[in-house]
Amino acid sequence: MSDHKDRLYAAPLNGDWEKSSFSNGTGDDCVLIMPIDGGVAFGDSKARGRDGALRFTDKEMLAHILAVKAGQYDHLIPEGTEL
Repeated sequence: MSDHKDRLYAAPLNGDWEKSSFSNGTGDDCVLIMPIDGGVAFGDSKARGRDGALRFTDKEMLAHILAVKAGQYDHLIPEGTEL
Protein backbone atom coordinates (compact mmCIF):
# COMPACT_ATOMS: atom_id res chain seq x y z
CA MET A 1 0.00 0.00 0.00
CA SER A 2 1.12 3.57 -0.56
CA ASP A 3 2.05 5.74 2.39
CA HIS A 4 -1.12 7.79 1.83
CA LYS A 5 -3.32 4.66 1.84
CA ASP A 6 -1.53 3.38 4.96
CA ARG A 7 -2.42 6.64 6.73
CA LEU A 8 -5.99 6.41 5.45
CA TYR A 9 -6.38 2.88 6.84
CA ALA A 10 -4.81 3.99 10.14
CA ALA A 11 -7.36 6.80 10.56
CA PRO A 12 -9.77 6.06 13.42
CA LEU A 13 -13.42 5.35 12.69
CA ASN A 14 -14.69 7.61 15.45
CA GLY A 15 -17.12 9.77 13.49
CA ASP A 16 -20.77 9.27 12.70
CA TRP A 17 -21.79 6.77 10.04
CA GLU A 18 -24.19 8.14 7.42
CA LYS A 19 -26.84 5.97 5.78
CA SER A 20 -28.37 6.61 2.39
CA SER A 21 -31.99 7.70 2.40
CA PHE A 22 -32.47 4.93 -0.20
CA SER A 23 -31.32 2.21 2.25
CA ASN A 24 -33.47 -0.37 3.99
CA GLY A 25 -35.68 1.52 6.45
CA THR A 26 -34.90 -0.76 9.40
CA GLY A 27 -31.20 0.10 9.30
CA ASP A 28 -30.02 -3.51 9.43
CA ASP A 29 -29.00 -4.02 5.81
CA CYS A 30 -27.24 -0.84 4.76
CA VAL A 31 -24.03 0.46 3.31
CA LEU A 32 -22.71 3.22 5.54
CA ILE A 33 -20.24 6.03 4.85
CA MET A 34 -18.15 8.12 7.22
CA PRO A 35 -15.86 11.03 6.44
CA ILE A 36 -12.35 10.39 7.82
CA ASP A 37 -9.11 12.30 7.69
CA GLY A 38 -8.01 12.22 4.02
CA GLY A 39 -11.07 10.49 2.59
CA VAL A 40 -14.09 8.37 3.43
CA ALA A 41 -14.79 4.95 4.92
CA PHE A 42 -17.51 2.57 3.74
CA GLY A 43 -18.95 0.14 6.26
CA ASP A 44 -21.67 -2.48 6.59
CA SER A 45 -24.46 -1.93 9.10
CA LYS A 46 -24.29 -5.63 10.01
CA ALA A 47 -20.61 -5.28 10.99
CA ARG A 48 -20.32 -1.86 12.64
CA GLY A 49 -18.01 -3.11 15.37
CA ARG A 50 -15.51 -4.69 13.01
CA ASP A 51 -12.68 -2.74 11.40
CA GLY A 52 -13.42 -4.09 7.94
CA ALA A 53 -14.40 -0.74 6.47
CA LEU A 54 -13.13 0.05 2.99
CA ARG A 55 -11.40 3.42 2.75
CA PHE A 56 -11.03 5.70 -0.23
CA THR A 57 -9.14 8.94 -0.76
CA ASP A 58 -11.07 12.10 -1.60
CA LYS A 59 -9.98 11.77 -5.26
CA GLU A 60 -11.06 8.12 -5.43
CA MET A 61 -14.44 9.01 -3.94
CA LEU A 62 -14.92 11.88 -6.40
CA ALA A 63 -14.08 9.60 -9.34
CA HIS A 64 -16.61 7.04 -8.11
CA ILE A 65 -19.38 9.62 -7.58
CA LEU A 66 -18.84 11.08 -11.05
CA ALA A 67 -18.93 7.58 -12.59
CA VAL A 68 -22.19 6.76 -10.79
CA LYS A 69 -23.75 10.06 -11.86
CA ALA A 70 -22.71 9.37 -15.46
CA GLY A 71 -24.46 5.97 -15.36
CA GLN A 72 -21.25 3.97 -15.75
CA TYR A 73 -22.49 1.22 -13.41
CA ASP A 74 -26.12 1.06 -14.47
CA HIS A 75 -25.50 -2.27 -16.22
CA LEU A 76 -24.74 -3.85 -12.82
CA ILE A 77 -28.31 -3.40 -11.58
CA PRO A 78 -30.41 -6.45 -12.46
CA GLU A 79 -33.51 -5.63 -14.47
CA GLY A 80 -36.59 -5.30 -12.28
CA THR A 81 -34.63 -4.33 -9.17
CA GLU A 82 -36.58 -1.89 -7.02
CA LEU A 83 -35.87 -0.08 -3.77
